[in-house]
Amino acid sequence: MSDPTIRTVELAGAEALRLLGGVSLGRIVFTRQALPTIRPVNHVLVDGDIVIRTHGDAALTRYTGHAGGEGAVVAYEADDIDPATHRGWSVVVTGYARLVTDPRELARYRTLLRPWSTQRMDHAVRIHPDLVTGIRLTEPD
Repeated sequence: MSDPTIRTVELAGAEALRLLGGVSLGRIVFTRQALPTIRPVNHVLVDGDIVIRTHGDAALTRYTGHAGGEGAVVAYEADDIDPATHRGWSVVVTGYARLVTDPRELARYRTLLRPWSTQRMDHAVRIHPDLVTGIRLTEPD
């Protein structure tokens, strides 16, 4: 049953990416052993793409490293929803993820994004958004 005190408003793609760029935590969804897998990660928005750092033994590093051509299909979700009022927003990006191999690009991401895990994060994955959707949960009219 829906909450009559909340109105759902669809977000335009540019607004959704702006909101996503204003938070640092999200969830990446990818395929592992033919099943969907979700991992919480921190991110930074760079030139319209989502960048996350990862380590060499991570399933995501292997998944994107083995993808050819366009990259590996992933989804990325981030939100900011107040647990008490249920107001806020949620954004989902679907696109192709590629393992970053250029040393200068990796060095740039090391300065822009500090992982919250204590593991050594020597790799980066860059996600190009092909489909951006989002909703805002707000007061009714």
